[in-house]
Amino acid sequence: MPDNLPPAPAGFPDTPATFLLPGPAGVLEVATAVPEADCARAGSVVICHPNPAQGGTMRNKVITMLERSLRESGLATVRFNFRGIGASTGAFDNGDGETGDLVAVAQWLRKARPQDALWLAGFSFGSYIALRSARSLAADALVTVAPPVGLYEFGELAMPGCPWLVVQGEADEVVDPQGVFEWIETLDPKPVLVRMPDTGHFFHRRLMDLRGAVKNAVRGWLPVPKPGG
Repeated sequence: MPDNLPPAPAGFPDTPATFLLPGPAGVLEVATAVPEADCARAGSVVICHPNPAQGGTMRNKVITMLERSLRESGLATVRFNFRGIGASTGAFDNGDGETGDLVAVAQWLRKARPQDALWLAGFSFGSYIALRSARSLAADALVTVAPPVGLYEFGELAMPGCPWLVVQGEADEVVDPQGVFEWIETLDPKPVLVRMPDTGHFFHRRLMDLRGAVKNAVRGWLPVPKPGG
């Protein structure tokens, strides 16, 4: 197996773990973590990374901060590499195959933690994949950071029926911030929008601000505490 990673465990690991999960194009490299017991909620989140064709991986700094903020909020977290990245097999498929990758991970998570609410999250290209899948996966909440409006077709996507957060830097040099804001104005109902002034696409020197923005925005959506938490 690539990188000598173990196969997926029977259940959800209770300590940080990295393993290989069967996916539609072979195997997917997956990393899981759980919150501290005293803040644990009955929920888990799958987090999607930015564009693989531009170097995006599940170890991207924005992804790791997004993971931290949601884990500190009480959710079990699942990051994974899209096909063709890291130990994941296959080749970049411009969104279609990557959507299948997310579905495979989400289906595994639902079996591993069947009582949990399922959240989806993503950054840039990953936010497009998460949004694209939110309705079909019946997600309970959605977090999208710097959604690449104008770079991918957002107009035909089925909008989620769950609570939804959009975080957008106002100085984003990759995604047109005004395009994102104008797109949101066309939606009904609208997602919660957090605009971050003087912030570029990768949140340089603003990652802790991103952490706080996400934790504050989702606080009211969190599932019930886990028994004993």
